[in-house]
Amino acid sequence: MLRVSTHTGYAKDKLVNASLIAMEFQSMLPERERPEHTENYEGFYHLDEMEGSVDSAKLHYLLRDHNLSKLEERKAVINDIARKLNKKYGANTVRVEITDSYYNMIGQIKPHWHLIETAYEAIRELGGTPYSKPVRGGTDGARLSFMGLPCSNLGTGSHNHHGRSEFACIQSMDKCVELLIKIAVKYASR
Repeated sequence: MLRVSTHTGYAKDKLVNASLIAMEFQSMLPERERPEHTENYEGFYHLDEMEGSVDSAKLHYLLRDHNLSKLEERKAVINDIARKLNKKYGANTVRVEITDSYYNMIGQIKPHWHLIETAYEAIRELGGTPYSKPVRGGTDGARLSFMGLPCSNLGTGSHNHHGRSEFACIQSMDKCVELLIKIAVKYASR
């Protein structure tokens, strides 16, 4: 968001505050479609970073959805909000730049489902119970899968990701190492 600021003493009917426009932009997104209100395969808009002053403000969002057409709808919502605010405050007040970083990796994994089956088999052989749950953010596995190296995500023993109390449990990490060795042995023996 970009506006030219003016002295507060002469602001009446002139000042358009970029930080307030940024707040208005955020308020126009569906409140219940944020990470703190969604789970599993539900998509979301995540305000990841923001900075601003009276004359310039910048919002950075992560848009996530496991369904590609719904992700495209989210992009359209962002662009529609920008159009509405530009109509209200003037052309080029709000500029949107959308950069795709990665998509849901299931399409890259399905043709190589043996990766999942082998991991499940190894988990069972180690006395565990395999399960899958959606990862609602970016992963190295997603990025690698789209670079041509199909890569499932395995647990690592970490908890509270990206929070101040993020930690890794050494016993769980040891189990992960056992699992990786078991998977490697299984593929080596084929």
